[in-house]
Amino acid sequence: MIKSFGPLVILLALCALQSCNKQDEGIKTASLSTYFPTEVGKYITYRMDSVVFLSFGTSSVIHSYDVKYLTEAEIRDNLGRKAFRIIRYIRSDTGAAWSPDASFMAINDSSSAEFIENNLRFVKLVLPIKNGLNWKGNTFIDTYSLNSTVRYLDDWDYTYDSVGKPLTIGNFFFDNTLKVDQRDEVIGDPQDPLSYSEINIGVEKYAAGIGMIYRRFFHSEYQPGGGGFFAEGSYGVTYTIIDHN
Repeated sequence: MIKSFGPLVILLALCALQSCNKQDEGIKTASLSTYFPTEVGKYITYRMDSVVFLSFGTSSVIHSYDVKYLTEAEIRDNLGRKAFRIIRYIRSDTGAAWSPDASFMAINDSSSAEFIENNLRFVKLVLPIKNGLNWKGNTFIDTYSLNSTVRYLDDWDYTYDSVGKPLTIGNFFFDNTLKVDQRDEVIGDPQDPLSYSEINIGVEKYAAGIGMIYRRFFHSEYQPGGGGFFAEGSYGVTYTIIDHN
């Protein structure tokens, strides 16, 4: 009886393998524009929760805002590549007026998707889009010079995870998303107030046809001297999508 089912089992296994391969191939051939669309007039609105350290780093507070990222115009970067200028608008709550507070630049050059923020160029996505692929997302950022204030960004490995998976965020359901794990690092013991510690966290999620739908970034550097304090430059921010067009 067992032998009589052998060919059938093998046939089913081959069909399943072929189906999986076709699905994986579809994900691998997805373009960057699928998850990183760039077109004038597109916007995404987020709830932004910002962790700010106060009193010379001895305490922290969370400030929350609505922020809208609006793709305002097509431009050229300093390499002559097609790029897009993005303006961020901010308001304290849904009843307040929008005010512009920052500008950014996005580039999708068909091999990588880049985002320039505060003169820092991040490689957000690369090809091929498949689970487990990793790249140095902060490779264009100066983390070595004596004047660098972002040495903690050195040598981050960005890695694709959950490619093509559905995801619910707030009131939104997305049937095709991906996650980029950037960093999950703890140095020392953050629970020990008498020792140095550092925490670095970075993760972003993208939805097909929309763009970034979630981001969490956190960096803290705790110094035990003088009663203990978090060093200048420690901060955190979380973006959660609340609207888009």
